[in-house]
Amino acid sequence: MKTERLAIPDIVLLTPQRFGDERGFFSETYNAARMAAAGMTAVFVQDNHSLSRRRGVVRGLHCQVPPHPQGKLVRCTRGAIWDVAVDARQGSPSFGQWVAAELTEDNGSQLWIPAGFLHGFCTLTDDAEVQYKCTDVWNRDCERSVRWDDPALGIAWPVAPADAVLSEKDAAAPSFAAVRGWF
Repeated sequence: MKTERLAIPDIVLLTPQRFGDERGFFSETYNAARMAAAGMTAVFVQDNHSLSRRRGVVRGLHCQVPPHPQGKLVRCTRGAIWDVAVDARQGSPSFGQWVAAELTEDNGSQLWIPAGFLHGFCTLTDDAEVQYKCTDVWNRDCERSVRWDDPALGIAWPVAPADAVLSEKDAAAPSFAAVRGWF
């Protein structure tokens, strides 16, 4: 598995090797021993799967705060997404900074986003399916959101604000200023 640390070194882009022939391909997408060798010792307790019907769907920016913070290992199994992580760890040298990666069914890449980061994505294709492993279970009381297009973050989303398809919750999310003291 190829591993690449992004501009925020805690965020890791993982690209599993694929073995293909005329039938298709095989890929090992998770192996605890190989992940540990790459410095990622997370224990996953929940898997999630989402389908976004239209290009331009934005989901996020989301996180869970203690006592149920979630790390996520994200991959796109159909279509393509632009996946974003924002450092929300107060006192971190990269607090408020973001990184992004294109995850597609063709490249098979995955993004490791540890607890303490906001996560969101924008679909680049219709019918995009995203699957991700979580280090803690979903907890309504610990769930938090930040406005996806907050100018304070300056995220270069691949969709114009007028064209973004949002949930009511994401459209009403507070600014990044709200994250003070979350982590």
